[in-house]
Amino acid sequence: MENYIVSARKYRPSTFRSVVGQQSLTTTLKNAIRNNKLAHAYLFCGPRGVGKTTCARIFAKTINCLTPNEDGEACNTCESCVSFNEQRSYNIHELDAASNNSVDDIRSLIEQVRIPPQTGKYKVYIIDEVHMLSPAAFNAFLKTLEEPPRYAVFILATTEKHKILPTILSRCQIYDFNRIGINDTVEYLEYVASQEHVSFEKEALSVIAQKADGGMRDALSIFDQVVSFTGGNITYQSVIENLNVLDYEYYFKLTGNFLQNKVSACLLIFNEILGKGFEGQHFVGGLTSFFRDLLVCKDPETIVLYEVGDAVKSKYQTVAQACDVNFLYKAIELSNECDLTYRASRNKRLLVELLLIRLCRLMNPQSTEDDKKKTLDPIVPDDPETNTIQTVPSQVVTTPVQTPVVPVQDSNTPSGGTVDLEILKSANSASKPRSGLSGAPVSVSLKETQSKKEEKKTEEKSIVGSTNAELPRNSFTRNDLIEKWNLYAGNIKEKIHLKNTMLNISPDLKNGEIISVSVYNPEQAQKLQEESTALVEFLRRELKNAYLVMEVDITEQENTQIAYMETDKYKLFVSKNPQLQQLVNEFRLRLD
Repeated sequence: MENYIVSARKYRPSTFRSVVGQQSLTTTLKNAIRNNKLAHAYLFCGPRGVGKTTCARIFAKTINCLTPNEDGEACNTCESCVSFNEQRSYNIHELDAASNNSVDDIRSLIEQVRIPPQTGKYKVYIIDEVHMLSPAAFNAFLKTLEEPPRYAVFILATTEKHKILPTILSRCQIYDFNRIGINDTVEYLEYVASQEHVSFEKEALSVIAQKADGGMRDALSIFDQVVSFTGGNITYQSVIENLNVLDYEYYFKLTGNFLQNKVSACLLIFNEILGKGFEGQHFVGGLTSFFRDLLVCKDPETIVLYEVGDAVKSKYQTVAQACDVNFLYKAIELSNECDLTYRASRNKRLLVELLLIRLCRLMNPQSTEDDKKKTLDPIVPDDPETNTIQTVPSQVVTTPVQTPVVPVQDSNTPSGGTVDLEILKSANSASKPRSGLSGAPVSVSLKETQSKKEEKKTEEKSIVGSTNAELPRNSFTRNDLIEKWNLYAGNIKEKIHLKNTMLNISPDLKNGEIISVSVYNPEQAQKLQEESTALVEFLRRELKNAYLVMEVDITEQENTQIAYMETDKYKLFVSKNPQLQQLVNEFRLRLD
């Protein structure tokens, strides 16, 4: 039985021309070889699986080739190339610094450097994972790396350049390897699949390339895994099933529901995703990337940034044109915010469900405006002497709007999920206003004359009577008001100063609907003013009266002298009981 060789080894590049995704670096190295301008030390750094060690081996073979080609490639026919290909060359030495990182290992390497090559021009030393060397080993290597023999060439490879000493970096020519693009990875996987006689779908290879995250070795390893799973027929569905990848069809369906404000459908889809074993943060991260891809596909100039197959890209373009730009901006912001706070959340599922609800509400302009009105901003009055903040109840008008339906076809194939573009566009202009008592008025007065109060009260009653006849207007007593007032104060957790202020004062009730509150200083008045919106809303709801308003007045606190010293206490007692002074005089007492 023939020994099986994994694709990462079998299809490992043997020439600069066959290296994928590193054209600029390979061109530089070939020009250096052609012009005979070789450095004595090189540093190849970059992510895993992008070709650092492969390029180092090709470079070592090429500079020792006896008859190189005109374009700077090795001939693969001379004795030096043949010995290298058969792994019996004595001019190329590889050292794994992860397991040989001590000073003794470096000293042994230095001893080998002193021996010149028997055949060929150069002795090449490839040190992989060089950042694993100890500081003492680095220091022992400095002198040899700076002034090696003329025939010695060092090639250092690492994935973590920041861990290497600056004294080492200054002695090397540094080559930064980039991540391999998705298109380049897909093209090479197509070549490998054709060589192995494996049938495939291009969308499936695109998923493998995205999963590899720019590493060709990882892509080939995943390719072998999927081939074993499918038996030589790679399909999109088999890839997402084997790799446990979240299908983008879910995101297409969610986007259609977002545009229709279908909260229930979004929650059910999320529950289905959780049922398949996906973590919530993985879903949120994928949703954020999906919105980013939609934003990229919306502009023809930026669509080149999205590297996928033409069929998938066309589907993204269709959905992107149906989404408003502001919707995508806000959706990316909300999704990224959820992703950042996911780990700190105690109820992670609820956090994601709240994200889905907020995304559904983005296409509802009225709900967005209601959210902005939850806190009442202060309005500067025309008369600066009154310093009054007051609003009048206004009638809430609800207009029914028919929400369009966006058909989203579910399919197990990558080309199955379709979204009707015209209906999606119509969903952008649809809105569904809410109705309720959230827009009810709040009136706060810090200092006001009695005449102006009476005028405003008469004006409020006239307007309320004409516009809000259907709002609840239940009667209640001052004891009921105090009970609900203390109930609200008792539930305050963080605002301790406000809580103490409310518990130490008792509101009065004027004319059945005016809550009069007297405080002792402007700071207390300011705290109540900031809490007025939520407080009055609570009292209206609990007391079933939508016409309540609140007035806050600052009253002067009587100055009372407190006795702290012994003499002060004595004078206080004498003022209350003059006979005490007579007793002191009679017995000739004194205060110590």
